[in-house]
Amino acid sequence: MENNVKRFLEMMIAEKGASQNTFKSYLSDLEEFQNFLNTECNVKNLESAQKADIKQYLSYLQENKYSSKSQARKLSALHSFYIFLLSENIIEKNPTYGIFSPKIGKSLPKYLSKEEIELLIKTAKKIHTARGIRLEFQMELLYATGLRVSELVSLPLKSIIKNEFVEVMGKGSKERLVPLNKKALELYEEYKNVRNVFIKDGETSKFLFPSRGTSGHQTRDIFYKNLKDIAISAGIDPAKVSPHVFRHSFASHLVAGGADLRAVQIMLGHSDIATTQIYTHIMTDRLKKAVEEKHPLNNLFKK
Repeated sequence: MENNVKRFLEMMIAEKGASQNTFKSYLSDLEEFQNFLNTECNVKNLESAQKADIKQYLSYLQENKYSSKSQARKLSALHSFYIFLLSENIIEKNPTYGIFSPKIGKSLPKYLSKEEIELLIKTAKKIHTARGIRLEFQMELLYATGLRVSELVSLPLKSIIKNEFVEVMGKGSKERLVPLNKKALELYEEYKNVRNVFIKDGETSKFLFPSRGTSGHQTRDIFYKNLKDIAISAGIDPAKVSPHVFRHSFASHLVAGGADLRAVQIMLGHSDIATTQIYTHIMTDRLKKAVEEKHPLNNLFKK
C-alpha cells in the first residue's frame, strides 16, 4: 500500500468514522485505478494522474460493462482521495474536479412476501442443530429489526438490552436502538443455550454470533451462504434471498402496514429521510384503497 493511500485511509477511519467495509472498498478502488494508470496510461503513481486519465478510466469502466452505481462509487473514492491530497498540499490540482458521476437510476427495492419469510424461518426450525437454531434466530432478528448484514454478524453479546431492544453500531459509528418483537426474544433465549458450540473450549467471546475464525464472529459470506442454502431447502429461488432483501422486506412490510416513515428511517439507521423514501412505492396500493373507501365523492358517484 502506498504511503499516501495508507494516510488517506487512516484519515477516513479516524475523522470520517469509515467502517472496515468502506476501508476495503476504497483500497480496492484505488488499487484498481493504480493498475489502470500503470498499464493503460503509463503513469507511475496516483499522485501524477491528470483529468484526462480519470476520463479515460471512466470510459474503460463503461466499455467493460461496469454498472452506473459501480462507476459512481469508484469515482467517489478517487474524488475523496484527491481532495485529501490537495488538502495536504501533495498535489496542486484535483484531477477529478468537474468530472461528474453517471446518473444512477433508482430501482425499487426487492423484498420477500410475509409468507416467504415465514417459510424460510420454519425451514430453519426443522434443522435440529445448533446451526439451525442460530440461523432461525438470525433470520427472525433480521426481519424484526432491518439490520444490515455487517451489523448483524458483528453484534456484541451485550447488544440486546433488557430483552426489549437491540443496540446497533451503524455506519459512521452512529448508535441506534431498535425494538425487538416477542418471537425474536423467544428465539434469543433458545439460541443462548447453544451459543457456546461456536466458541473454542475454554475461551469466551464478546460477540453475539461468535466464530472460531480470525474475526471472532461469523462472517458475512458464511451467513450469506447459509441463507442461500435454506432458500433451496424451502423451495424458494435462492437468487431472491439475501440479507439485504430481508432488510428491504422489514421496511416494505412496515410501510405497507402504515408505519411512520420517520420511524422506519430511525430503525434502518438512514441519515437522510430521502434514502427511506424509496419504500413509499409500497404505499401506492394502500393509498388508492383508502381513497376508494373513504373519499366522499366516491360514495356520491356510486349512488
